[in-house]
Amino acid sequence: MALPHVELFTDGACSGNPGPGGWAYVLRHPATGKTREACGAEPDTTNNRMELQAVIQGLSALTRTSRVDLTSDSKYVLDGLKEWLAGWKRRGWKTADKKPVKNQDLWMALDDLMGKHEVSFHWIRGHAGHAENERCDQLAVAAIEALRAEGRVGRRA
Repeated sequence: MALPHVELFTDGACSGNPGPGGWAYVLRHPATGKTREACGAEPDTTNNRMELQAVIQGLSALTRTSRVDLTSDSKYVLDGLKEWLAGWKRRGWKTADKKPVKNQDLWMALDDLMGKHEVSFHWIRGHAGHAENERCDQLAVAAIEALRAEGRVGRRA
């Protein structure tokens, strides 16, 4: 039986790096046309952590094993998944230079989720008019602004 097919579009944003950050995803089921969006924010984080969090949250939203087309503007996330992850695991979560992997907690969570789905990777240029990427960026930035409105972070110049 064929796996259900979904499209996952993700983005992360940071106001300062580090600083308050937001993540977002758009999850689309092409067979039904149904779309789900979600976003969130953290008061003190980095852009790379938000890019990773967007993918983690999107994959976590899936209730069944699926065939996932992951589209992101983050070479960090896509290169990590395609090229670096296997080596990090082989080396006990160390880089080729024998240094600890940055964001190991998120990479480990993502590795676990990747084992549950068939994921293919698609890179797009950010801020280049790709509708779903632009929507994710809007949601991530709005999540940061919501943190500010709640008074959970200060304004940066």
